[in-house]
Amino acid sequence: MDWGRFAQELASMARDLLAQESVDATLKRITASATELVEGCDAAGILMLHDRKVETVAPTSQLVTDSDQLQERLAEGPCFDAARRSQGERVFRIADFTQEQPYWPAYAPQARALGVGSMMGFLLFTEDEDLGALNLYSRDPGAFTQASEMAGWMLASHAAVAFSSARTQAQLEQAVATRHVIGEAMGILMGSRRLSEEEAFDVLRRYSQKNNIKLREVARRVCEAGNLS
Repeated sequence: MDWGRFAQELASMARDLLAQESVDATLKRITASATELVEGCDAAGILMLHDRKVETVAPTSQLVTDSDQLQERLAEGPCFDAARRSQGERVFRIADFTQEQPYWPAYAPQARALGVGSMMGFLLFTEDEDLGALNLYSRDPGAFTQASEMAGWMLASHAAVAFSSARTQAQLEQAVATRHVIGEAMGILMGSRRLSEEEAFDVLRRYSQKNNIKLREVARRVCEAGNLS
């Protein structure tokens, strides 16, 4: 492997990731980069766990989604383990699915039937949070080498930072938008009902709690209808 060229491509990818306009675009660029930069990688995706419920994000192939769904049904598999940081491990690799796999005895033969020959999983993490697992697939047994694993790990490290940054930015933008729409709704109520700022906010809050509707949604309704029904 030409590590000098790989370093240049990785640096270019890192800049590209930070330039993406949304979390979704960032994740799609991460998985696309995996197929471009990691030798032997035919498909890639990000698996996120919500308790034991699997969410497949930015898959480059149906194979990724099928594999994730299989792991969810069986509650086992390298991607499943990587996402929940099983036993402190951050990298998983199955070199050859034609061989017996003692760690995932139920998953391995069924994955082979899906067309998986070999695969790797990398925990996406920063110092503050675990974000899921970046999973790389090959249809050929023995496709991933030590060099492939190192390349995947380096890509995953950059990807975790970009993912975390994009998500933080999205959360900030959503918070600003929420604050704006709530302020606008309060203004409408203050004018139509002759309320103080505190009273207008209390109307929104009580309606939200009584009807089990998020405060932002209540405010949006006020902005659209001009009042609360």
